[in-house]
Amino acid sequence: MLLIVYTLIVVVLLLGLTIFIHELGHFLVARACGMVVDTFSLGFGPALWKRKIGGVTYKIGCIPCGGYVALPQMDPTHSPEATAEQAQRALPPAAPWQRMLVAIAGGAGNLLLAVLLAWLVFWVGKPSAPHERNCRIGYVETNSAAYAAGLRIADEVTAFNREPVRNWDDLIMKGVLARTAHLRVRAADGSVKELTIPLEKGALGITVIPGISPQNFCSIAAVVSGSSAAQAGIRGGDRILEFDGLPLISREHLMDLVAQRRDQPTPAVVERQGRRLALTVTPHFSAKEGRALIGVQFFGSTFDMDYDQIVHPRPGAQLREHATLIFRVLRALVTPHEAKAAAGGLGGPIAVILMFWWVVQRSFMVAISFTCMFNVNLAIINLLPIPILDGGHVLFALWEMVTRRRINAKVANAIMNFFLVLILGAALLLMYQDVVRMILPRFFHPAAEPTPAAVTNAPPAMTNVPPAAVPSAP
Repeated sequence: MLLIVYTLIVVVLLLGLTIFIHELGHFLVARACGMVVDTFSLGFGPALWKRKIGGVTYKIGCIPCGGYVALPQMDPTHSPEATAEQAQRALPPAAPWQRMLVAIAGGAGNLLLAVLLAWLVFWVGKPSAPHERNCRIGYVETNSAAYAAGLRIADEVTAFNREPVRNWDDLIMKGVLARTAHLRVRAADGSVKELTIPLEKGALGITVIPGISPQNFCSIAAVVSGSSAAQAGIRGGDRILEFDGLPLISREHLMDLVAQRRDQPTPAVVERQGRRLALTVTPHFSAKEGRALIGVQFFGSTFDMDYDQIVHPRPGAQLREHATLIFRVLRALVTPHEAKAAAGGLGGPIAVILMFWWVVQRSFMVAISFTCMFNVNLAIINLLPIPILDGGHVLFALWEMVTRRRINAKVANAIMNFFLVLILGAALLLMYQDVVRMILPRFFHPAAEPTPAAVTNAPPAMTNVPPAAVPSAP
């Protein structure tokens, strides 16, 4: 219960900070330009709280999917109602350069926050797991196409369709945007092999290489009383490093080795408080599970036990990586052979909230890093030259600066209404996808609930969420 309360508070604070900084950018620049501000709102819909100070209504809406600053002089449509209201209130029209600065200020605020968060991650450091630094294969199902093609445990993928692969998330991202996987792989013995593996629709409706999972740790949460692991001296908090003389690459790898050593005393090496201990454990067959077990329960990937290093990535490298990711997604959306796959991998506000929930439970500093990425993505998306978004206001202001006249009111209204319907429709479709892929499986297929990886883009929110295997315990 405490973990749920802590997670909820941190998610609200991080999302709220992101929205607040964006709207604060608009607000401060608008006031500096002498523009009138009617409302500063976090959230939409009926107010949970509001107060009017100095002519500005400050409020918190009941729908926490963004925020807004009501600026009557920013209206690009100059509708009769808006024009009459401005005349009645004696509001002079804002100059194009002022409207442009106000529009840019929201994204600039998010970029500034991203820079500060990137420096915080650099100074404090964040926990890092192997799959975040490389693309080593932790497990390959023997009945999968990947295994038939020659992919094996401990192989490391170095290229996907001739593009370099940096880590597991990079592999997932490239898989989402492809039809077939042509992999360059470095085997454990140093040899290099070229493999072609067909992609399939995964648990979240996106294309994946089926039957594989990343490197992870055999960190023990608990040991079953009276089990062979308990008799061998394995304890909760231990990490099993080797089994039967083989370095362990993943929990699934251990399960396979345990199944092969039924009723055979087997050497194992565990790490306990920084010390390596040599033990002997004998797997025993479980009729209930239908396989040999040693009687341990793993820490899930939600916990810090899957991390083995504290890394201090340089701020510039963080920001460059985050920006590259969103630009790659945007490029895919306008590339004919990638657009369908890219659109299928997007998620909406629900996906973003779930991602925040997941990273907060992983680690506070991982959540800070994710918030940095979210702010970079939010800034870039909002500054796209699309009416309704901040970039649309920039576009209208540029038009007026170049032509020396405002865009025709009827044309502006038609454009704004068209894109409003388009964006609302896209948001509803993304929310539907979120429910189908991420909410319903929790109720109807709880055992197959996917674990999202930290690859997110947003506005209102677009998230690529690859599935990951959740192993049972041997």
